[in-house]
Amino acid sequence: MLIEQSAYTNRWRRVSPAAKGLFSLCGLVAAFAAATPATACGIAAVLWAVTVLGAGIPPGRYLRVAAPALLFLFVSTMSLAVSLRIGGSAGDVSLRLAQTGYAKVAQVCGRSLGGLAALLFLALTTPLIDIIALLRRLKTPEVLLDIMVLCYRTLFVFSETVHDTITAQSARLGYATARLTIRSLGGLVANITVQVWQRSQALYLAAMARNNDGPLRFIEHTYPNSARDVCIALSGGTLLVALSMVII
Repeated sequence: MLIEQSAYTNRWRRVSPAAKGLFSLCGLVAAFAAATPATACGIAAVLWAVTVLGAGIPPGRYLRVAAPALLFLFVSTMSLAVSLRIGGSAGDVSLRLAQTGYAKVAQVCGRSLGGLAALLFLALTTPLIDIIALLRRLKTPEVLLDIMVLCYRTLFVFSETVHDTITAQSARLGYATARLTIRSLGGLVANITVQVWQRSQALYLAAMARNNDGPLRFIEHTYPNSARDVCIALSGGTLLVALSMVII
């Protein structure tokens, strides 16, 4: 739960979610408006600096959160840059550079990095509860928000169950050897599958017991300096978009 730890402990925890959401949106626009790959990577670097240096997110934690997305981006970029060729009668298989060219591949990679940095800024500085409250004010369908709330709650239940199960297995030396490790992992997967199924059924019965009447509500935080925060975010975001369109 590195994202939640960062969202609740960063320097900008008390900054209005509307301001952070607006700046993140401007970052996305700037990344896709960049004319060259270098400009897009520069936008990503600026957003990284704002997140790490401004909000105080540790660089190591930032990289750990971004690692799965960066791995996916690397694989996707390689699939665009390299094509697989299968021979006709001989059945030879060979790899060759795609005809799309390096420029387009670099442009896609740079824009993706900028978009990832913009989304990570919002995710690492704003708790999901505040994001859901912001989406509710933007008239997002309540069904989608309810699904987000249930998934958010289930993640923590799932994480706690995995931690408790691994602790219990380790106390019985369930990971002492390779054979016991495989057996313990199999038991862990089976136990988690059953528990997730049972908890989902319990949530469904609870919703049916209240006739599924109305959305899921929670207490929202108040931000007294919301107008000031939005003005600062709008100024910074506008400058970022302008720089992405001017710098070539």
